[in-house]
Amino acid sequence: MRFNEKELVSLSRQPSERAAELGMKGPKKGDVVKKRLVKLVVNFLFYFRIDEEEPIGALLLEQCRVERESSHVFSIAFLDETEKRYIFECDYEEQCGEWIDAIIKASYEFMRKNLIFYRTEIHRLTGKDPLEQYGISDETRFQVNSGLQLTPKETSSM
Repeated sequence: MRFNEKELVSLSRQPSERAAELGMKGPKKGDVVKKRLVKLVVNFLFYFRIDEEEPIGALLLEQCRVERESSHVFSIAFLDETEKRYIFECDYEEQCGEWIDAIIKASYEFMRKNLIFYRTEIHRLTGKDPLEQYGISDETRFQVNSGLQLTPKETSSM
């Protein structure tokens, strides 16, 4: 994936949904757990050396699986490289659950599915497509895959 390093650094400085010092182990053989400042910003998980301002890495949280490994440990593996896992150690069980939940909800696909769900519910209750007023109701990324597709003609007559 291509990215602009300056933009990523700038994004890493934005307010985060979650941030904490966690133990982190990379996916390479021989990697060991190291204390890192981990920040969740939008759908990126940035990690920093403690007391440094620039991230040493970032994970784009798309097409990945988050799993609880034990009460205090979770892992992230990407669907195209499931054998490579990033391991994160939390201070307590509740913190681990909060991180897992936040990471799952950070993905574009999760947000897209929620938008489609609420769009369908609003249409069911009101008979109107809430996206029509923004001129984006026909965009493929907002379409329901299960066959319910709203056309301008249908939405304007309801």
